[in-house]
Amino acid sequence: MRIYLTHCSKRKDDSLKHTGRKVTPCQLYTARPTVRFMNKCKEMRVRWAILSDHHGVWFPEVHHEWYGDDVGDPRKLTDERFARLVADFDEKLCGYDEIVFYHNPGRFHSAYKRLLGRTALRDRIRLISYRHLDQVK
Repeated sequence: MRIYLTHCSKRKDDSLKHTGRKVTPCQLYTARPTVRFMNKCKEMRVRWAILSDHHGVWFPEVHHEWYGDDVGDPRKLTDERFARLVADFDEKLCGYDEIVFYHNPGRFHSAYKRLLGRTALRDRIRLISYRHLDQVK
């Protein structure tokens, strides 16, 4: 079983700020690469998720409230929070044989690189770049 994954983005739908409304990742994230990824996954009808600094692995059917950079910033991850993200990654994705991680190599945050190196599932991960979205199938 395969899943496609990408990291969250700083750009979010600010109209949701302070509304208390819970939304899916498709409704929250507005950065073009993230939107292209989500749309391609929906078009191809493949399983996918977002790796959020705040929520961990966030599946498309799950709803969460808007959150800002004060709580979701990979530069501000404490060792404890990082360990919880790795554990969440391992727990939620352990049922997948292949984890295809979509990223921009030039803007790939070191916290995500570190997480992919620390996960017990690291041998199941295959990286694809933003230039290879056609590999989502």
